[in-house]
Amino acid sequence: MGIGKIVRRTLLIGSAAVAGGVAFGVWRYRADPENPLLADLPEGAASLTPFVVVDAEGVTFVAPRADVGQGAASIQAHLIAEEMDVDPHAVRIVAGPASKAYYNGEITGHGIPVAAWDDGRMGAVARLGSDVAGKLVGLNITGGSTTVPDLFERLREAGAVARETLKAAAAARLGVDVATLATEGGAVVAADGTRLPYADLAAAAAATDLVREVTLRDPSEWRVLGRAHRRTDVEAKSTGAVTYGVDVDLPGMLRATAVTNPVRGGGVASLDTAAAAAMRGIEAVIPIPDGFAVIADNDWRAMRAARAVAVEWGDVAPKPDTATLWAEHAAVIEGEETDSRFADEGDVAGAPGELVEAEYRVPFLHHAPLEPTNATVRYTPERTDLWCGTQVPTFACEAVARITGQDVEQVHLTNLPSGGSFGHRLEMEWIEQAAHAAMAVPGRPVRLTLGREQDMTHGFLRPMALARGRATHEGGRVRSFDLDVAALSVTESQMQRLGYPPVGPDLMTVQALWDAPYAIPDRRVTGYRVPASVPVSSWRSVGASFNGFFGESLLDEVILAAGADPVEERLRLLRDPASRTVLETVAGMAGWDGPGKGKGVAFTYSFGVPVAEVVEVEETDAGLALRGLWIAADLGTVLDPVNAEAQLSGGALFGLGHAMHAAVEFAEGRSLQSNFHDYASLRLWEVPPTLEVRALGLGGRISGAGEPGLPPAAPALANAIFAATGTRLREMPFDRTVRFA
Repeated sequence: MGIGKIVRRTLLIGSAAVAGGVAFGVWRYRADPENPLLADLPEGAASLTPFVVVDAEGVTFVAPRADVGQGAASIQAHLIAEEMDVDPHAVRIVAGPASKAYYNGEITGHGIPVAAWDDGRMGAVARLGSDVAGKLVGLNITGGSTTVPDLFERLREAGAVARETLKAAAAARLGVDVATLATEGGAVVAADGTRLPYADLAAAAAATDLVREVTLRDPSEWRVLGRAHRRTDVEAKSTGAVTYGVDVDLPGMLRATAVTNPVRGGGVASLDTAAAAAMRGIEAVIPIPDGFAVIADNDWRAMRAARAVAVEWGDVAPKPDTATLWAEHAAVIEGEETDSRFADEGDVAGAPGELVEAEYRVPFLHHAPLEPTNATVRYTPERTDLWCGTQVPTFACEAVARITGQDVEQVHLTNLPSGGSFGHRLEMEWIEQAAHAAMAVPGRPVRLTLGREQDMTHGFLRPMALARGRATHEGGRVRSFDLDVAALSVTESQMQRLGYPPVGPDLMTVQALWDAPYAIPDRRVTGYRVPASVPVSSWRSVGASFNGFFGESLLDEVILAAGADPVEERLRLLRDPASRTVLETVAGMAGWDGPGKGKGVAFTYSFGVPVAEVVEVEETDAGLALRGLWIAADLGTVLDPVNAEAQLSGGALFGLGHAMHAAVEFAEGRSLQSNFHDYASLRLWEVPPTLEVRALGLGGRISGAGEPGLPPAAPALANAIFAATGTRLREMPFDRTVRFA
């Protein structure tokens, strides 16, 4: 789609926005965002859109979505490279400044109650409206598996505009018609074979008007996208050349760590820093919100001194504990106040047939990325510099500016690759702590690193959740499905930390349930909001991470009670053609030949992706062993088949490990899990020896692969365990009920 078509499309969006009462924003939406790269552009360099810079040294791609290990930087580079005719391995790739020009127009769609598989007029209008909202607000966020769907057109447009502008500059230099020129391998090529490298055209391109009328390549002509290739970060990560946040080392840099009240919000009653301050290498011990920070000349001394601080923690009430929280969840479901009921079809109360009832529970979970949580800040009254890995760059800069008292334009972020996240780096507490530390030593950079125990006992967790379900079957078929889900609201918790009031019901609480594409005659899904207590956050696949387990477990129970085949009955119920194809595909991959025999199946539709998985388990003398995992998913268009398989299998294995072993519990307000010795996940020997993935491109809307592989994993495993042993698991972690080999 060319720039002209995009402009015409935005006009249509504007018309829809007028009908919705936001006409004031139409002109802002149609306008191009200000290019943030122009402010510090060196002489002779050309910034061809906010995503491409060409100078005498070569080509630089700006990849605004954070790379947290999922390959975001690589796929963004490949999207630009496809249209610009450059080798993505031969360019510089940077994160770019924290600018609203890099807004995410896709992520706001996660708050719209329209099913992703709904391609009707209402769904189309709602999705276009979400892009309007994202652009007007300038939401620069990485999350929700939105990198690819959000940037699929914008980055290819950026590459095409850069290509055509460079061709225009070359045509002027050579005195030829631009139509006679081609591009190849980072150069403009004339009909007579003359090659003008892009770097040689940088100065001329900087003085050339951008060519906005461009035509994108048809997928049949793709040279980079859709092919198996090496990610751009593989070599650097394999050789240790990547600079993560924890690797930052600047001249004169100090190190710091932070310690806060084991019970959030309790504060400090008294603080004796004398012993710590007298230790070797200690620069300062300072108060910070809810605790203190130690600044030293190296990490070890900072953490050692932190243990020497004599602190009496303040008290706060109430202090949550796991048993009380479960009681709160049950009370909310038993009450009359609902948070949402987006699915309410037929008459579940009067549905005929035999009744199946069950209750399911999932615990709190920590993100627990391997890279220690860190941020580096250098403060001066004139400017503050921030180095870290974050998924919310503009919010991070705003948070630092609030602490330093500066304008946000005075805060400059270098967004670095992260050694894992799973949603953890949507939070900013340690960035704020680093800013407090840096203000105590103006002019000197301070790298603050949290100890693993501090990070894990003060995490922003995946919420615990409780579900109660009722379903009926009649004549060998599923007739009704009624599921209540109670959980702390992720949206409410995160929005409050960002300083915004929550608006409306939380879709995340019932994500992947209310919008599941099952045509069940009598169907209802109700969400209940548990009063805020433990701060919760987006954990890989958010609400779908537990709702896949709730929904597919209840569905499996009622299907088996009806005497039906779990695959065949799901196929009968699925109303979405792509979903049926995905389920048929995985059944064929796994050699499904009926219920039992140690195999379990599950299907979920989340983040715009239908995914079906089959898990096979076997009883052994050492316990249950996972023997096979088969995954099929439809991504609309597969841009990077290798990484798509890696993300889908990684998500599924991540889901399996946490379902088998992981939980965060509370007693007297304190987290009982503090490190990997008591917060376990999947081990290498537990990975099933047979693992097959098939990423399909059935031609629908393009989607991301980072999260949707996770939700079907736990229910497929639970269903497989029932098939192998007759034991129905309704609560995680599973290893509290069964033993794994």
